[in-house]
Amino acid sequence: MSTLSVEMLAAAAPTAPITSAGHAQLGIAVLVGIAVIVLLITRLKLHAFLSLTIGSLVLGAVAGAPIDKVIAGFTAGLGSTVAGVGVLIALGSILGKLLADSGGADQIVDTILARAGTRSMPWAIVLIAGVIGLPLFFEVGIVLLIPVVLLVAKRGGHSLMRIGVPALAGLSVMHGLVPPHPGPLAAIDAIGANLGVTLALGVLVAVPTAVIAGPVFSRLAARWVDITPPEKLIPQRPSEELERRPGFAVTVGTVLLPVVLMLAKALVDIVVDDPKNPVQRVADVVGSPLIALLAAVLVGLFTLGRAAGFGRDRLAGTVEKSLVPIAGILLIVGAGGGFKQTLIDVGVGRMILDVSKDWSVSALLLAWLIAVGIRLATGSATVATISAAGLVAPLAADMSTTHSALLVLAVGAGSLFFSHVNDAGFWMVKEYFGMSVGQTIKTWSLMETVISVVGIVFVLLLSVVL
Repeated sequence: MSTLSVEMLAAAAPTAPITSAGHAQLGIAVLVGIAVIVLLITRLKLHAFLSLTIGSLVLGAVAGAPIDKVIAGFTAGLGSTVAGVGVLIALGSILGKLLADSGGADQIVDTILARAGTRSMPWAIVLIAGVIGLPLFFEVGIVLLIPVVLLVAKRGGHSLMRIGVPALAGLSVMHGLVPPHPGPLAAIDAIGANLGVTLALGVLVAVPTAVIAGPVFSRLAARWVDITPPEKLIPQRPSEELERRPGFAVTVGTVLLPVVLMLAKALVDIVVDDPKNPVQRVADVVGSPLIALLAAVLVGLFTLGRAAGFGRDRLAGTVEKSLVPIAGILLIVGAGGGFKQTLIDVGVGRMILDVSKDWSVSALLLAWLIAVGIRLATGSATVATISAAGLVAPLAADMSTTHSALLVLAVGAGSLFFSHVNDAGFWMVKEYFGMSVGQTIKTWSLMETVISVVGIVFVLLLSVVL
């Protein structure tokens, strides 16, 4: 990937901003807007949806834009973002709930662990987390997997860090780099990247990143922090209440179905490259995110729900319960889209292009650095991804399909950098593992940093090769 060129920047320049503010004023407006969001989230503990909404209004006001146009732009950005990714998030949540309630997740866990020895256990755990983490949100994945990790560590006498860090790495990598997670989906929508290509490259980057941040880094983490699983946090496994569970192969096939369909579409697009070709037309429909995830959900109702003995009422209840927790996520993602649109409307995109046109810096590295800064400030990977994607979206206007996808991955890698005390995930990990703040920083925070740095290194290497 070459550094930013004047021609690319000119082509990427957005149209007429709603304010005539100069670069200095716009720069101040961005800093003030982000500072307000950070203050509201971290100090006043205000919900990220409200914080992003207020921050967008403040950004527009400081930039000297008419408030009515700021409101209109924010609303339009919120609506378009939810329209683009809202249904996908809902379908992913349904699939994840089916996986958890049916005992399919435990079936995957038990099957792999039964065949893993002591030395291979960290590798088995990162594999489990990666597979389970595909359809699950990060917080759901933690709630599902950490109790299993505690059980495995206690039952087998393993170091908790040797088992726990690979599980966290697998979940976190999927959360930041691989759609259909909300962050990558929102970044794909904002940047205009191809989902299939982003998914393929995301998996390509995610696998070695998870290996390095998981089984490899866990060796160091186990030396720095030596703790035993807290007894009070080892619950009974919910799947024990089920009369039967879906089979291993069927469960894995259901989870991977949307991934296979989307990857197949990307492959057909590359090989056929003819919009009028019947094969490509079918692949475009079947491999679209909506149809791929919808197909997996419909298949999952039978292969997961029915296989676990769920009747119609139980299936309906599972689907209904799966949609309740994502309300906040949808609002945050939508407000992030509104914030992105506000940035575009006031001319921040043009400002970034004008200011950075003489920089000898890769657009991918610039995107990563912006995401890192927002991540450190807000503590939210999703907010960092959405905000950074909105800021760097103009840079993708003249990029190839491959490099647009890599831009999404650069933002995603940056959004995972050094989770600390302003991140809810930090406290979840701390409490589940029974660690002190210092121990959590030595393990979880450093693991997130390893993921971020290794991720951008692989993205930059791919940009040179592809």
